[in-house]
Amino acid sequence: GGRVTVRAEAFGVAADGAAVRRFTLTNARGSAAQVTDYGATLLGLWVPDRDGRLDDVVLGFDALDPYTREHPYFGSTVGRYANRIAGGRFSLDGREYALARNDPPNHLHGGPRGFHRRVWGAGAADPDGGSLRLTLESPDGEEGYPGALSVALTYTLTDDDALRLDYEATTDAATIVNLTHHSYFNLAGAGDVLAHELALAAPRFVPIDPTGIPLGGTLPVEGTPMDFLAPTAVGARLGADDAQLRAGRGYDHCWALDGPSGELRRVATLTDPASGRAMVVHTTEPGLQVYAGNRLDGSLAGKGGRRYPRYAGICLEAQRFPDSPNRPEFPSATLRPGEPYRQTTEYRFLHRRNTP
Repeated sequence: GGRVTVRAEAFGVAADGAAVRRFTLTNARGSAAQVTDYGATLLGLWVPDRDGRLDDVVLGFDALDPYTREHPYFGSTVGRYANRIAGGRFSLDGREYALARNDPPNHLHGGPRGFHRRVWGAGAADPDGGSLRLTLESPDGEEGYPGALSVALTYTLTDDDALRLDYEATTDAATIVNLTHHSYFNLAGAGDVLAHELALAAPRFVPIDPTGIPLGGTLPVEGTPMDFLAPTAVGARLGADDAQLRAGRGYDHCWALDGPSGELRRVATLTDPASGRAMVVHTTEPGLQVYAGNRLDGSLAGKGGRRYPRYAGICLEAQRFPDSPNRPEFPSATLRPGEPYRQTTEYRFLHRRNTP
């Protein structure tokens, strides 16, 4: 094992005048993760291919400014509630709360000024632990949510090319919490992800209506384009005549993960046969939202001025299920005083040599 270095530098100024920083974590192999305290956003992630060549495997921008404007949550830390809440309303302990309908007619990803648009406190950067700890105070009533929430997120880059995210949150009044990481991964470093192979430890998924809201309960993946129990190319079944693919305009669904929620377990593997890169996802969460970049349209100029067309990246977002506050059948997203919210999600990179 070698030491991981953590470097901090200025990365611009937010609209409210707050200085924004960029942190680079680099391990002995040269792999690196770049994070900004604006939105606790992952800016870049460089990992080797089968020949040891480093490429940045996440989509994003070169400068702060585009992150402060409308963008599709490139690298974002999403909260207070990731994914959709039907009609922007939920009830908790007999009180109804109204949230922004920023994905009409629903609430999405914490609202227009969700956690991805806040400047987080950047505390202990720990080179010995290879980590950076970011914190956020979300006041009672922010974006319509009850309870003052204190959040901490620690990004850790390990010697063996894993990026680990450890989340913690506490509240002073009953609230709902669903935090996730919204990087768009492209293990080839360019092009699209249609030839990437995806395997999911998920025998069931959450069917949705055309606005992304669950129809109720879960369905078996067997015999549907949602079956990734065996590794399957992301693009293999996108052309299928399937009501769920139409509802999500492709893959934009939550899979119900195998194994006990709360325990860190292997839930997904994404492989790019061309570069030999593979990414294994472990999480403690019950669900994984898989979004294959269906709404990207080439209009955004990303890193190096590169355009990001449809399917330019795939998101693997560990989380509670969508609309859980309105769905008693789903794992609860309620957090009460004295209970800590905890989540660990890990993206581990392997560099497989081609086998004949």
